[in-house]
Amino acid sequence: MNDYDLFKLLQQAQEQGEDVALATVVRTQGSVPRHAGSKMIVWPDGRIAGTVGGGMLESKVIEAAQQIIATARPELLTYRMNDMAAGDVGVCGGTVEVFIEPMLPPPTVLVIGCGHVGKEVAALAKWVGFRVLVSDDRADLCTPSHIPDMDGYYVTPAAELASHVPITSQTYVAAMTRGQTVDVDLLPVLLASPARYIGLIGSRRRWALTAEAMRQAGFSDEQLARVHAPVGLELRAETPREIAVSVVAEIIMVQHGGDGRPMRWLDTEELAAGQDRGS
Repeated sequence: MNDYDLFKLLQQAQEQGEDVALATVVRTQGSVPRHAGSKMIVWPDGRIAGTVGGGMLESKVIEAAQQIIATARPELLTYRMNDMAAGDVGVCGGTVEVFIEPMLPPPTVLVIGCGHVGKEVAALAKWVGFRVLVSDDRADLCTPSHIPDMDGYYVTPAAELASHVPITSQTYVAAMTRGQTVDVDLLPVLLASPARYIGLIGSRRRWALTAEAMRQAGFSDEQLARVHAPVGLELRAETPREIAVSVVAEIIMVQHGGDGRPMRWLDTEELAAGQDRGS
């Protein structure tokens, strides 16, 4: 398989919302099975296209690529091929360096529920730079005239969402639903997906009732812990736009591994220590 065919497969994976990794031999020394520039695509289930050399080398690269897809962090790995008894991947006598990079779908915010708050969440997420999809079972709200400039509009009941909307490990779901009955239909779909973030609007009482209904349906507390409910950071937000800031801020926090703390230069203990030193 040549590079042209491989890059076509990569494009197809992106368009279909698939997680893959691209492994490229970037440097070789001595006797090795494949030259620099050799490439291989790896899917999370271990399927491959292309090759970086076969044998144990390729097996190790596939294993590493699966881990890199999960962590979304590229790595440059070195494989020696001298002594298999010492843990090397072959006996050809050379060394291979392989750069493995995750090729994941673009970060996407999926807004479910296109009412007042959902509309503002979608607009702000788009302004921040996310790819944004919107979904609602009310056709008059899920339209370009109601929420302009979105990347996709899906009119579908909550229970059928997965059949119509691609949800990947790079999807951040903001469920701005209008009631607990919708939540009960929607959550099984979302919990079965690889979504990076699941946020659900509503009061603490509403979430408690929804969570109990989910437990009775067989979902564990570990599964329910994936849900950010009530959604958003505590800003005492009231208006739809203020709530949108709270929700999108939490999504950005999860995306980049933040913790939501204030970014003041000195906290209370540091200030007190400074005063004790006479500073």
